[in-house]
Amino acid sequence: MTPMFRTTLIILSVALASVGPAWAAGDDWHYPAIEGYGGIKSLPHAANQPSVEAEHKAVFDVTRAAKRPDQLNPGLERVARAVNVFASAGVPAEKLDFVVVVHGPATPGILNDAQYEKQFGQANPNTALIAALRKAGVTLHVCGQALAKHAFDQSWVNNEVDVALSALSDLVIFQSRGYAVVPQ
Repeated sequence: MTPMFRTTLIILSVALASVGPAWAAGDDWHYPAIEGYGGIKSLPHAANQPSVEAEHKAVFDVTRAAKRPDQLNPGLERVARAVNVFASAGVPAEKLDFVVVVHGPATPGILNDAQYEKQFGQANPNTALIAALRKAGVTLHVCGQALAKHAFDQSWVNNEVDVALSALSDLVIFQSRGYAVVPQ
């Protein structure tokens, strides 16, 4: 490698490294309805935009746990992303009817902070996200059968989450009411 070529590579590398943060600054994620959760890119010219007049009904089937106890539940974060996507398209909050059904390995993510701390040695990282979802009008259910399977008392559930008979019955009931089922 010639000294001139090496110098050119070094200059090019330095130039790209200094421009990199500028490119990254253009990659801002947006949170039009739920600040700090479920970041999205606004795409006003993308195909198949949601109608701002229609009611959008979905039930989110959340079964997967976070990889570590200090991480947000990916299914709950996905629901926040869905709310933000619809909000970015101009759909008013009153036109969204979103329900979350938590069960299986995801069940511990809806415990209140005191019980989560007993289980995992720390406050529940999902508490603020659950509150933000509720504030955005999302209904949250946890499967009563999953609570029993995990030996969790119903009183241990976050106050923002309702206990359902079962995820199986919830999913059937909401689908029969015209809700789109969104698997995790």
